[in-house]
Amino acid sequence: MPNDGREHEGTLDDHKPADNRQEGLTAPGNPDGSYLPEPKPIDPNAPPVPPSHGDEEERPAAEDEGGKRKGNGGSWAFGAVLAFLLGKGKAALLLFLKFGKPLISMAITVGAYAIIYPWSFAVGFVALIFVHEMGHVWVAKRKGLPVTAPLFIPFLGAAIMMKRNPKDAATEADIALGGPYLGTAAAFVCYGIGVYTDSPVWHMLAYVGFFLNLFNLVPVRPLDGGRIASAVNRWIWLAGVAIGPFVIWYTHSVIFILIWVWFLFTTYRKFKAKRGEGPVHIAEGVYQAKADPALPDWYYRGTNHLRELPYTAYCKLDGQHMVEFEWEALSFKGELPVDQAILIRRVYAYQLEGPDAEQNLTLKVRVEGNVYEPDNYYEVKSRDRWRIGSLYVGLIVVLVYMMWVIQEAGWTNPAQ
Repeated sequence: MPNDGREHEGTLDDHKPADNRQEGLTAPGNPDGSYLPEPKPIDPNAPPVPPSHGDEEERPAAEDEGGKRKGNGGSWAFGAVLAFLLGKGKAALLLFLKFGKPLISMAITVGAYAIIYPWSFAVGFVALIFVHEMGHVWVAKRKGLPVTAPLFIPFLGAAIMMKRNPKDAATEADIALGGPYLGTAAAFVCYGIGVYTDSPVWHMLAYVGFFLNLFNLVPVRPLDGGRIASAVNRWIWLAGVAIGPFVIWYTHSVIFILIWVWFLFTTYRKFKAKRGEGPVHIAEGVYQAKADPALPDWYYRGTNHLRELPYTAYCKLDGQHMVEFEWEALSFKGELPVDQAILIRRVYAYQLEGPDAEQNLTLKVRVEGNVYEPDNYYEVKSRDRWRIGSLYVGLIVVLVYMMWVIQEAGWTNPAQ
């Protein structure tokens, strides 16, 4: 039978609605226990009205108020963070930018070793490498040479970069000795803890620590031993050439194969190079300049063209080498720091971008030359030769002996 709505209306009159409007139910959030009013009859011709609980007029205000509170809280938090970064946080931010990369590389290296070894050993092994590198940093600082923080490379170790070359081979050898000596001290700490706790992890860390520093004393550049040997007698490098194959056989290290081959190449090139002339060195920088409206457009076109620039090289009072150059057509002058003394071959702009809407140009400048090695670089006083040589040989003897002690104790056997 067709339904015109009246039957439905009668049904609603006969039954209470099922939306919690039954008699005896209190309205949600109504603490005084008052009852909801009786429902009115529904007009079937009335337009649909959304459900109402009687608080719609107050809700937008509450939402707006809450929105304002939320917005004010967000603005306050942003302002607090900005004030912190501009105030005391500036130092923290600079420290993060300076040490963030070494810390991140250290964490990545720990994770890489933890894939193969237990976490405790991975953390301890990377810590031993860190102490070794800090030995180099400590001696370099005492010698007045600026250096970078250690940068870790998984399964390769770590390295620091000197921003300025040592003045002679004796200074270079002292910096090279700093790493193995402090690293050996850290290995002795692991050895002592291993004896006291009888922990296999500390046993292995002690053994690996002694081996790590002994490995670095092989007279092969760029290892520490190769740098130390240069101050004692460069003929010791020939011992590195002969010892190399034995070290490769003993360690089965692909990395050392690459190091040894590179050592052969650089040693040959060093003896064949002209007196006072070292390997090729390149320094680069990016600069901003203003375009000259009087110059034609083709002058700026092309990103790979080369343009030789006149230059002047000088050294600051703190020992920093600088190269000052000029692009006369753009009325532009710039300077580029070089981390070591070089015999400059040429200075040129090799990439040019722009001009943009504000007539700004971006140019890349490159300095090419050869590392300058003074004729007296390897002239070391006899007293320093004996001192460096004694420290070198003595440390090797100590490391070999400690590795023998650990092997005799059976600490290298995982079953123990």
